[in-house]
Amino acid sequence: MTTYLPSLLGGMLIGLSAAMLLLLNGRIAGISGIVGRLALGVGVAVNLAFVAGLVLGPLVFLAAFGHWPTVTISAIWPIIIVAGLLVGFGSRMGSGCTSGHGVLGLARLSPRSAAAVITFLTSGVVAVALLKGFGL
Repeated sequence: MTTYLPSLLGGMLIGLSAAMLLLLNGRIAGISGIVGRLALGVGVAVNLAFVAGLVLGPLVFLAAFGHWPTVTISAIWPIIIVAGLLVGFGSRMGSGCTSGHGVLGLARLSPRSAAAVITFLTSGVVAVALLKGFGL
């Protein structure tokens, strides 16, 4: 159980922050939308506070657990860059990202979010299968 405790607590904090943003501001906690609005100068205070919370998360982890979170990335930089660009393009094309559709969209029983999450998961499975097939 202790192996999964940080992930469980992190998931609970994501859910709590998403619910608070929806209840207190009427906004969906989709990161692509929040960053997009911040870049356009819309709702700067709220959007900047949300993004700052994301960026400062590792510092809170350090204070709570006494060490930096362990992050292991086994892909090469070109794959990471292409993947990031594809995720960014896909989140704009799909009118949202995994956080907006997966965390709040599914909780609101949105059919569009259900379709988006099914697409995200299917695409991830296919991508992993292809990359493993090519030995990447």
